[in-house]
Amino acid sequence: MKKFNFRKVLDGLTAASPVGSSGGGSGSGAGGSVHPGGTAGAAGTPREEIQETLTSDYFQICKTVRHGFPYLPTALAFDPVQKILAIGTRTGAIRILGRPGVDCYCQHESGAAVLQLQFLINEGALVSACADDALHLWNLRQKRPAILHSLKFNRERITYCHLPFQSKWLYVGTERGNTHIVNIESFILSGYVIMWNKAIELSTKTHPGPVVHLSDSPRDEGKLLIGYENGTIVFWDLRSKRADLRAYYDEAIHSVAWHHEGKQFMCSHSDGSLTLWNLKSPNRPFQTTIPHGKVQRDGKKPESCKPILKVEYKTCKNSEPFVIFSGGLSYDKPCRRPSLTIMHGKAITVLEMDHPIVDFLTLCETPYPNEFQEPYAVVVLLEKDLIVVDLTQSNFPIFENPYPIDIHESPVTCTEYFADCPPDLIPVLYSVGAKHKKQGYSNKEWPISGGAWNLGAQTYPEIIITGHADGSVKFWDASAITLQMLYKLKTSKVFEKQKVGEGKATAEIVEEDPFAVQMMYWCPESRIFCVAGVSAYVIVYRFSKHEVNTEIASLEVRLQCEVEDIITPEPETNPPFPDASSQLPSLKSLSGSTNTVACEGTMKDSIPCLSVKARPVRMPPGYQADLVIQLVWVDGEPPQQITSLAVNSAYGLVAFGNCNGLAVVDFMQKTVLLSMGTLDLYGSSDPYQRQPRSPRKSRQFAADNFCMRGLSNFYPDLTKRIRTSYQIKGSRKLSLPTDLKTDLENRENSFSRSRSSSVSSIDRDSKEAITALYFMESFARKNDSAVSSCLWVGTGLGMVIILSLNLPASDDLRQSEPVMVSPSGTVLTLKGAVLTFACLDCMGTLTHQPYEVWRDPHSADDGDKTRKRKLVMHSPSSSQDMGDHQFAVICSEKQAKVFSLPSQTCLYVHNITETSFLLRADVVTLCNSVCLACFCANGHIMTLSLPSLRPLLDINYLPVTDMRIARTFCFTNEGQALYLSSPTEIQRLTYSQEMCDNLQDMLGDLFTPVETPEAQNRGFLKGLFGGSGQAFDREELFGEATAGKASRSLAQHIPGSGGIEGVRGAAGGVIGDLTRARIALDERGQKLGELDERTASMMASAEAFSKHAHEVMLKYKDKKWYQF
Repeated sequence: MKKFNFRKVLDGLTAASPVGSSGGGSGSGAGGSVHPGGTAGAAGTPREEIQETLTSDYFQICKTVRHGFPYLPTALAFDPVQKILAIGTRTGAIRILGRPGVDCYCQHESGAAVLQLQFLINEGALVSACADDALHLWNLRQKRPAILHSLKFNRERITYCHLPFQSKWLYVGTERGNTHIVNIESFILSGYVIMWNKAIELSTKTHPGPVVHLSDSPRDEGKLLIGYENGTIVFWDLRSKRADLRAYYDEAIHSVAWHHEGKQFMCSHSDGSLTLWNLKSPNRPFQTTIPHGKVQRDGKKPESCKPILKVEYKTCKNSEPFVIFSGGLSYDKPCRRPSLTIMHGKAITVLEMDHPIVDFLTLCETPYPNEFQEPYAVVVLLEKDLIVVDLTQSNFPIFENPYPIDIHESPVTCTEYFADCPPDLIPVLYSVGAKHKKQGYSNKEWPISGGAWNLGAQTYPEIIITGHADGSVKFWDASAITLQMLYKLKTSKVFEKQKVGEGKATAEIVEEDPFAVQMMYWCPESRIFCVAGVSAYVIVYRFSKHEVNTEIASLEVRLQCEVEDIITPEPETNPPFPDASSQLPSLKSLSGSTNTVACEGTMKDSIPCLSVKARPVRMPPGYQADLVIQLVWVDGEPPQQITSLAVNSAYGLVAFGNCNGLAVVDFMQKTVLLSMGTLDLYGSSDPYQRQPRSPRKSRQFAADNFCMRGLSNFYPDLTKRIRTSYQIKGSRKLSLPTDLKTDLENRENSFSRSRSSSVSSIDRDSKEAITALYFMESFARKNDSAVSSCLWVGTGLGMVIILSLNLPASDDLRQSEPVMVSPSGTVLTLKGAVLTFACLDCMGTLTHQPYEVWRDPHSADDGDKTRKRKLVMHSPSSSQDMGDHQFAVICSEKQAKVFSLPSQTCLYVHNITETSFLLRADVVTLCNSVCLACFCANGHIMTLSLPSLRPLLDINYLPVTDMRIARTFCFTNEGQALYLSSPTEIQRLTYSQEMCDNLQDMLGDLFTPVETPEAQNRGFLKGLFGGSGQAFDREELFGEATAGKASRSLAQHIPGSGGIEGVRGAAGGVIGDLTRARIALDERGQKLGELDERTASMMASAEAFSKHAHEVMLKYKDKKWYQF
């Protein structure tokens, strides 16, 4: 990268910054229009050098942690000694969970679904079997687990795996019915194979099907129980290599479970039956039950039920055994929810689940299979949830889950991320959220308590806010790479519930999720929170620690872009720039009757999409609705979705825009200050001099376009898009376009049209949406001598309009005197839709927006409302002297510009991308400096220095394969960012080199040294009569010396990368030395193995030569020389 000495330049000049790898063309020539400043030496032209401290060395991208429920789970495993849980998924991911804070995410490179997981109990390792017929050994003794070995089967498909406790030999069952044995240490296949045709009787003519179960007998490790899908069970003697017994049942087997004494086992079947077998009489089961089957009157076998997919048979010393199974419900109840059945003695308890059961595990006190199991809990993995049932209490309560796995309780529609926010916010939000906690949980501690976690060096508070499809908003404590829910706000509570069948014509605009949260704006210092919903409404919330019972104030706003309507406004419409005399507080309360549907054939007008509650509402402590603002139907056209939102607590104003125009509302006086079309904001400053459309043409456009329903708010200005519910009933409102390629092409086509210089093409194009809003103290006009209150407005065509805000001079008059909003005449231009604004002071420091210090609106000691508001107008670093100029940072989807104010000189321009467009841009602080962070639709994450827009980072990180990523990606301070990686998971990442370096210290340890519990003393008689007399040596039986080598073509050994990473993770300690030695031994073993193979080959060759030479010698031994 080129080295620069950055100095601010004279008016009228632009510094062409080098273009990042994702862009093309540099300099002001490619940067759209640059407004010439005044003459050299004009007021506000900066000349002094600004020292920029950030360099490319400060930046590095890496994932930090993933929160939420594992998406599409498939497998479950538990280490009973380490007390950690592993979940495998259909996308090849593994999540390992321990105590709160211990949460690790790993990913198979192949992306193949995880079929089964097996812990090496108390060894710090995990075996995964995947759908691509590969086995992998994961090293968990490092903070970021990695694969040590892989074994890829070529001719067999893996169906089931079993690893006995404290064994290094893994049994692998296959689809062909064969059972292979793998050495866990070397990950090499043994030559010992149990072929299906040897396992079954010779007289059997049919194939027994895939292996569905493998387990060794609790009594004798030398006996292996093999279950085949068609109902055949084989008890195989590993020493004598023959079947001890065979059992047959006429229903397919799904799972098998042993009694701990090893004399009985239970099978679950496809007809909903459980069979109990005794090894002494294998001809038929000595007990068959269909737990949920109806008993027939004529004494016949009970009717069959749904398959029992899994059964577990766990014994207790002081009570009846537990039989726990999933499935098996009667067919005559089709709507019944998925259930887990717990049979304990004669009591049968059915636990109904909200989602289908994927797998379950019973947690027991002992890891030894031949002892009383003493089950204490059941972990149930559902398709969208994880629950743990307490078995020690008769009513089987569930444990309160400490993990943030309910992020997706309702689909996430938007996210915001705040790092380094005021430290008092987290305890305050928790205190109001704690009151909503549910009762009825188990009083025991969460049983998955393994691993270790410490706070690490990072101590600043972080908060993540998620908006959801049902209108709920969740505040999460995200400090120190953990996630814990603090507070939940239900925005739908301000509206009346829609009755079934009522007002379809009104409700069709909002469909299934009328309260879905589309945008959020939060000011942490003033605790003002604002939300924009999909039904074209904005709600302003204030925070209070006191419960209150009050009516909800509401306003209606008409927004349209036709000039004709603005010239002759409807009676309800406020004029765009009213006189001060007309600006009296006009609080209009919506009654329930306002939302009634007009008669058939009449045109709807001035009707909002939803009805605000007209009666007083009880509001608990926390966020309480202060004002609801709704856009209304205009001349039979529905209100358009809100595309931008901004609030300022110091000014007491909220601004929002859509593809029609802009509205500014005073939420202190509850009045609409401004409601006008985008074109009219320009006045005479419109650079395109567009003509207003005819109402007829516009109405045709709106009916055709129908509000762009169902599209992301990143695409507010497109016309030729997928048609939504107006034409196609039943389509989901917030479902985004799935064909991203088409989507991006449409985006580019629209962009190229919108930037055309032809006036006629602009007339033909879509309405100009408001895409960005920003309140700040700034120079509104060229060559102003002092800053004033302003609203910066960015549009979809790359135009920036500055509006002046005339606020009452004193705080005493704020409640009574009107606020005036007027265009300043200043218009700046960029290429592409405007995404974000920021303001730097003359020293290059980020200027904080003005805010009001929070005070409780319902505080008991605040009897009179005349107490003065405490306002902070500037950030502390620049409070003494704002200087005579400032920098305005503006970023669009194509380029970034830095203007000097008040001269409005474009100092720096950087064309970020030519071939793609930005989805998100944020001005953030890092290492006491400031930079612009950008996320591009082509997957690049970029950072630019400020104010000079030097490229500091450009990494192709994440191809946007899903609109969910585009909608939820956001940056925040201190080098942090996040996005929704799946519908159920939040992925956090960092772009800070310092955090990447410190990440190892912040992550939890999955493995902690724990003593394996000792086996119970079995007693003399049990030892004498309870099992086989001889000890079972697997090494002797399965090792190469006895069993020989497996066919090379059967499976391929692949060394993993985990060895090197494991050494790095454990470097500096004894574990590091041991790990290095282990890897060296493994490598030496591999080399010795190869040498051994070569030696054996040479010996065989020599033996063949010797044999041949001997035959020749015998042939010619007795012949005379003349006979040759």
